[in-house]
Amino acid sequence: MMETNDRADKLSAASVAIDGTRIRTVREAKRLTQLYVANVVGVTTDTISRWENNRYPSIKRENAQKLADALEVPLVDILREETTVPEDEAGADLPPPSPRLTKLLILFGLAALLLLLMVVILARTPSSAPKAVRWLPRYAAPGEVIPVQIKVARLPGDPFGFILKEKLPDGMRLVSSVPPNSAAEPAGSSLKWLVPGGGSPVTISYSMRTPAPFAQGKDVKVKGEIVLHGGDANRTEEVGGGSEVRIGPYHWADANGDGSIDDDEIMPAYYVCDEMKGLGLEWKIIEAIWSGKGYRWDPKTGYTVLK
Repeated sequence: MMETNDRADKLSAASVAIDGTRIRTVREAKRLTQLYVANVVGVTTDTISRWENNRYPSIKRENAQKLADALEVPLVDILREETTVPEDEAGADLPPPSPRLTKLLILFGLAALLLLLMVVILARTPSSAPKAVRWLPRYAAPGEVIPVQIKVARLPGDPFGFILKEKLPDGMRLVSSVPPNSAAEPAGSSLKWLVPGGGSPVTISYSMRTPAPFAQGKDVKVKGEIVLHGGDANRTEEVGGGSEVRIGPYHWADANGDGSIDDDEIMPAYYVCDEMKGLGLEWKIIEAIWSGKGYRWDPKTGYTVLK
């Protein structure tokens, strides 16, 4: 009974949904050409082809009936089982979205655009800035050369270069550096190095000198930063590690300022001198102090080794 009612509903609809596969199957089974069917229905062969390929989801019931007559089958045999289209809905356009839906679509579009911009920025900005750590001695004497090393760790394959800047304490001047200082005034107190991109660690070594007439017992401070260039964005990171040196009657290799260089201090001093060859460090004096019983420093005569 229900099936009979469904068929009646389909037949009473102004437009009906046809099943192209069924139409083709019936036509070929009866050995009818598309031209013959088109002439009977009063349409072109292209229209018949589109119907058979389900290009039209629904057609007028009148044309569907003519098609069924041409195929010599009941109309219901060429209709889709699940679909009928009422007259007032046939060919109707979808209603426009509601204002609320329109607002949500706009917000979604803006969020997607913002996400895309963030992805672009992150892609062009380094995920992690290089980490720079400074080493410098805790003590140094006026007029003597003071070694400084900055080691920079970078991520493997980092494509971004960086600028290292160092500001020496007032009165101090650069002696030499490896690599060479890029600043306009090589002997000035403002130092710069331009380092290209790459993932390998970088070591920048330089030596500075305190003026001979310098207040002893005073702590002086070195400041530095890394300026990282990544696409359109710049990032600045402060150089970590040691930053202060106490000026007094000490050798820089005397790490605890006790007037001697012991076994615990000689090896670090050796490595520093080896890595900073050509920067004005005097290894022979360090070795002599280590071999002796200590040292004294005098502003006029410098270091005297105690035997």
